[in-house]
Amino acid sequence: MRMRKLLNIIALILMSGVSALAQGRLVQSEDSFLEKLQERDSVLIGDQLRYGFHLKSVPSGAGLMLPDFSKSFMKGDSVEIVRSWVSDTSAVHGSKKAPKAYDIDCSVIITSFEEGKYLLPPLSVIEETSPGVLDTLVFKPLELEVFTIPVDTATYKIHDIKGQIKYPVTFSEILPYLVAVLLVTLLALLIRALVIARRRKASPEEVSNEPPYLVALRKLEKYRSDKYWAKDKQKVFYSGITDTLREYIDARYGIDAPEMTTAEIFDSLGHTDVPADLFVQTKELFETADMVKFAKAFASDEENAAAVPLAVRFVTTTYQVDGKDNEGGTE
Repeated sequence: MRMRKLLNIIALILMSGVSALAQGRLVQSEDSFLEKLQERDSVLIGDQLRYGFHLKSVPSGAGLMLPDFSKSFMKGDSVEIVRSWVSDTSAVHGSKKAPKAYDIDCSVIITSFEEGKYLLPPLSVIEETSPGVLDTLVFKPLELEVFTIPVDTATYKIHDIKGQIKYPVTFSEILPYLVAVLLVTLLALLIRALVIARRRKASPEEVSNEPPYLVALRKLEKYRSDKYWAKDKQKVFYSGITDTLREYIDARYGIDAPEMTTAEIFDSLGHTDVPADLFVQTKELFETADMVKFAKAFASDEENAAAVPLAVRFVTTTYQVDGKDNEGGTE
C-alpha cells in the first residue's frame, strides 16, 4: 500500500496529560464522499459503497489516527462495515529538492440489508502535522438511502421452479461425434487390413488354403541346395526339414508333433499307415537332426544328400487328396 511508503499512519503518540484539542485545532470539512461500487441509478439492498474523505496537501511525515469502527459503525447496525479503512495517495506535490505533500483518500466499504434512509456517522481523523501539534479534522456526514426492488403485488403470481430448458439437438452438435466415430472406424479397418496383410506375407500357404502336403513340398524345395551342408549351416538345414515334417504330420494325422519330442512323435506314428521302412528311415532322420541341433554333431555328406529326398518321399507317400489316401498308403 503506497500510503505506508509515504506516511507514518495508524500510531499516534499522545503526550501524557495533554488534551489534543488544547494543542491543536478543530477543523470542520465537507470534503467527504459516498461512491457506489455498482453502476446503478439507486442503491439497492446489499449494494456496496465507499464512504470516506479526502485529505489535501498532507505534509511528509505527518501522522494520522482514523476512527475505530471494529465494534460498531452506527446505531442499530442497519449499515455495516464490509471492509475497514484503506488509505491511498491520489497526488504528490512538490519538487525533488523541496518537501513533498500528498493528497490522500481514506475510505471504508459499507452495505445495508434494510430499506430506508440513513444518516451516516460523521468521519473524523486526528492529524499530527508537527511534534506535539494535533489537529482534529471532522467531515460532514452524508445520507444513504437504500431501496428494494419494487414488486407489483396486483399482477405478481408465485410460480413453481422451472425445470431446465431442453433445446433440440442440432446437426452441428452431432457432427463432431459422427466425425470421431468415422475416424475410429477407419482406423480399426486400417489396422485390420495391416494385420491381414502381415499374416498373408508371413504364412502364404494359410491364405491360399492349399493342402498340407503341397505346403510341405514347397518348404522342402528350399533346402535342396547343398549350400546348407556346411557345418555352420547344418543346424538351420535340419531344423527346417524336421519342422516342416512336424507341421505336415500335425495336419495329416492330427498328432501335435510341433510340441512333441522325436520319441513321442514316432510312438504316435506307429499306429498310422506309414510303411515300416519309411517309418524307420524317417525316425533316423529326426534323430540325426536332434544330434545336429542339440549335441553339436555334424552329419556326413551322404546323410545330408539323403535328408530332403527322404522327407519328400515321406510326404508323397502319406498325403491325402479330398480326404482319401493316395496309392502309396492305406488307413
